[in-house]
Amino acid sequence: MSRRSLLSLAAGAVAPLAAACSPLALMETLSPRDRGARRIAANIAYGAHERQKLDLYAPVVDGTWPVVVFFYGGGWNSGSKDNYGWAAQALAAKGFLVALPDYRLVPAVRFPHFIEDAAAATAHVQEIAGAHGGRPDRLAVGGHSAGAHLAMMIALDPRYLGAAGAPDAIRAAFGISGPYEFLPFDVASSINAFGQAPDPLQTQPITFASADAPPLWLGHGTGDETVHAEDAELLAEAVNAAGGRAELELYPGVDHATTIAAFSPLFRSRVSTLADVTAFLRRTLG
Repeated sequence: MSRRSLLSLAAGAVAPLAAACSPLALMETLSPRDRGARRIAANIAYGAHERQKLDLYAPVVDGTWPVVVFFYGGGWNSGSKDNYGWAAQALAAKGFLVALPDYRLVPAVRFPHFIEDAAAATAHVQEIAGAHGGRPDRLAVGGHSAGAHLAMMIALDPRYLGAAGAPDAIRAAFGISGPYEFLPFDVASSINAFGQAPDPLQTQPITFASADAPPLWLGHGTGDETVHAEDAELLAEAVNAAGGRAELELYPGVDHATTIAAFSPLFRSRVSTLADVTAFLRRTLG
């Protein structure tokens, strides 16, 4: 069977999964990889817990690269960095040192512990980036779905990175199909993750929209039935109204999983998520 036939077969197998928001983890084994990058370090500890570890991906050519910390999604209760190397490698191939952390999950923890993990991972990446070819002064965070929520919380609420000892770490942030304004808690994942929070407003990225926010890019599919595109629209509007800078990109008819599946060569021609994120990072990080 030819390589083209194999790719077509793989695309046919993965497409229904992406459309249904089924486990994107299958992309790790089914998707072809970008050849311009590779994993350069695995299981770097940023804390004492077994899930407080991260992997690093970098371009295969020598250089000094802007840094991106990428958080995968999974409803705050599932996911593993071992299943998202394809996404980190795709971004690294565009010319970035990419950190891919795990973080503690519900029900072992509740809010705010997974956000504290995101901040701790980001602070540690800033500390070690220089030793791995990265520019710690040109660092961005981003993520998909629940991972986008983590990225926006640490980008917009300065208390998390302040407590982690890296108050000025983030130069830019991007969110793909993320929940940013989802009160009241009305689905199991949000109830379990945030239902015990004393002040529910403190769990919402939109609460912290301000002129001091780093530049944001928010991408969302209008066909998303898991997290509605209104979340991205509301956050962009709030940040811009406060005097900050937020760019909004809506993808007509695109569902929740395909926005990140488009990081894979299998889906890249369908949605321009990777190209749009890359362009934003180059504009803001230099």
